[in-house]
Amino acid sequence: MPQTHGSQYKRKPTGGTKRAWRGKRAFEAGSEPTETTLGPLKQRRVSMYGGGTKVRIAVADWAVVTDKTSGKSSKSKLLRVVRNPANVDYQRRGVITKGAIVETELGQARVTSRPGQHGVINAILLEKSQKN
Repeated sequence: MPQTHGSQYKRKPTGGTKRAWRGKRAFEAGSEPTETTLGPLKQRRVSMYGGGTKVRIAVADWAVVTDKTSGKSSKSKLLRVVRNPANVDYQRRGVITKGAIVETELGQARVTSRPGQHGVINAILLEKSQKN
């Protein structure tokens, strides 16, 4: 079912509802969120308003993990989603979003990119004190 991102249906400053003075427009159309999970890589390209393209990762099995102490980045395999503070349901289903804590081959890391928007999973390696 299509989503709309128009401001037409918001409330007035007094709290009353606004009356629709026109219908929905194509530029207000949105899409369902891409909930990235673990598995073999699946991407899809979507066209954006203005003619650009956006890569959405539906399923991913690796991430670019950066170690803050050394400053080195390396590609690392994702093992599991440890915690997702964005949504308890996402944590149960293993959905990867920005801020999610994932287990990689190098250790636990916090996702810093938006996989459904950026088309890549970037993460920062957590120190021992930050893992709890």
